[in-house]
Amino acid sequence: MNILVKPIVTEKMTAQTERYNRYGFVVDRRASKDQIKKAVESLYNVSVDTVNTMIYGGKKKSRYTKSGVITGRTNSYKKAIVTLAEGDTIDFYSNI
Repeated sequence: MNILVKPIVTEKMTAQTERYNRYGFVVDRRASKDQIKKAVESLYNVSVDTVNTMIYGGKKKSRYTKSGVITGRTNSYKKAIVTLAEGDTIDFYSNI
């Protein structure tokens, strides 16, 4: 099971990274906090203090087009906020 789907790189997460040393990831919905902690520690070679998770449900969206109204739904996902130990950092841009 691939636990970490992708990192979250937004203005809000960047501010939390600078202020609280927290990083955000989109993770598999079946992953537990312990599995997320082990995956981050092994992939980025850092020590994790805490893991907070939240599940976002999909939203109904609709838009108007020439052929009428198209309705759909956005995907639901699980998000993990990982707080690292003091002195540890993750560089998402090192592989570019």
